[in-house]
Amino acid sequence: MEELWTSLIRKHKEDVLTLQEELLYKKMGKAMLLLSSNPRHPGLQSHEIEALSRRFGMKVWESYLENKTSRAGRIFWVYGPGKQEITIIGVEPYPQDKKGYKRVALSATGEEISC
Repeated sequence: MEELWTSLIRKHKEDVLTLQEELLYKKMGKAMLLLSSNPRHPGLQSHEIEALSRRFGMKVWESYLENKTSRAGRIFWVYGPGKQEITIIGVEPYPQDKKGYKRVALSATGEEISC
C-alpha cells in the first residue's frame, strides 16, 4: 500500500496521473483524512470483515472510499502497530466494477481477497 500511495503522490506532483489514478488519489486521500480523525466516521461506513479477521488473527476493517454510495471502492485496514495508528492493508474497487482501478492484494502471496 505504501508503494501505491507513494507512486500516486509522486505522479500527482508531476501532474502525470491518469484519470483513474487521479480519482483513486482523491478518494484515498479523503478516506485517509477521515480515518485519521475518526475511523468510525459515518461517511466511511467502517465495519469489521470477520472472515479476514479470522484469517489474519486481528480485526480487519473495511471502509468505503466514497460516502453515500454502495458501489464505492473499499479500503481495508487494521489498528496498529502502535497506539492510535492505522495500517492500510489493501484497496479494491467495488467487486462488480470491471473498469475500476487495479486491485491490491491483501496477502503476502499476492492472493486477491474478495468479500
